[in-house]
Amino acid sequence: MNIYQKKAKAIGVTVKESSRKGKKLDVYKNGEYQASIGATGYKDYESYKKEDPEKAAARRKAYKARHGKDRSVRMRDGKLTAGYLADKILW
Repeated sequence: MNIYQKKAKAIGVTVKESSRKGKKLDVYKNGEYQASIGATGYKDYESYKKEDPEKAAARRKAYKARHGKDRSVRMRDGKLTAGYLADKILW
């Protein structure tokens, strides 16, 4: 089980490698598709942490500040939002 799967399990969802071009992960809750998260061309917290833990902390802080509005909205139209899921799983 990789780190993304562990973080996903903690919030009650599952993740699989994305079938959508340009995305890292597809997120499912009870077998129902919720959202695709993470652009393949960008790093996330775990990627930065492997390279430089200090830089990772700074990048995480910047991400959370930049995405404050969309990461705080948990559900929309009965589904978990991509912003919320990216915050919890990737950052």
